[in-house]
Amino acid sequence: MRIAIAGATGTVGRHVVAAARGRGHEVVSLSRASGQDVTTGAGLRDALADADALIDVTSVETLSARVAVEFFERATAQLLAAERDAGVPHHVALSIVGIDGVDESYYAGKLAQERAVSAADVPWTLLRAAQFHEFAGQVMRRGSLGPLLAVPRALVRTVAARKVGERLVELAEGAPAGRAPDLVGPEEARLVDLVRRQLRFDGVRRRALEVALPGRYWRAMASGVLRGGPDAQHGSITFDEWLRSPDHDPAPAP
Repeated sequence: MRIAIAGATGTVGRHVVAAARGRGHEVVSLSRASGQDVTTGAGLRDALADADALIDVTSVETLSARVAVEFFERATAQLLAAERDAGVPHHVALSIVGIDGVDESYYAGKLAQERAVSAADVPWTLLRAAQFHEFAGQVMRRGSLGPLLAVPRALVRTVAARKVGERLVELAEGAPAGRAPDLVGPEEARLVDLVRRQLRFDGVRRRALEVALPGRYWRAMASGVLRGGPDAQHGSITFDEWLRSPDHDPAPAP
């Protein structure tokens, strides 16, 4: 198969590329460096020529609902239009478990993306996944207060980005399936505990404090709704196994 990947250099995108190549597929990485822009549509149609599927794992770093919605609506519209023009028969998109009713912050953008994909005339598959194991490190970089780390109160079931990438390629290999079963990690945890485990593993002497933050976005994190439901599939790599793998980035020093 010829599989195009939007967001190929991101946290999960690099694993999508590795999984696709490992399974013998031809990979087309869409990026500005190679002449494609998902926000303007530049270069997309030509890059998608003869593609059998497109996997969209694009993202934007923001907690602004407006910015997130604008990005995902624009990028999804451009990708779908280019797929129609190029005759791509399968659009595969990645979203987040448990975000129904949490139309706030970054999740507002993902819900907008889901609506656009499900309303499109390009056959599609949508995979919702839990936060990645890498989420702990992202929180550390954002919540640094000198020697202290402020960690939002959250109940999570994080999953290895590697497993998400592999699952997306498996879905791209099959027929369009609409909403696929959710994918979550193998264990429940408090986010602050994951941060503390990573700090210990990396030998970084920092104190992580759990904080309750206001707003529907943060209340959803604290409630555990983002852990996925009982019918979700489970990735096999635990957080501690991920820490011992080449995939994990060391915790930032104070």
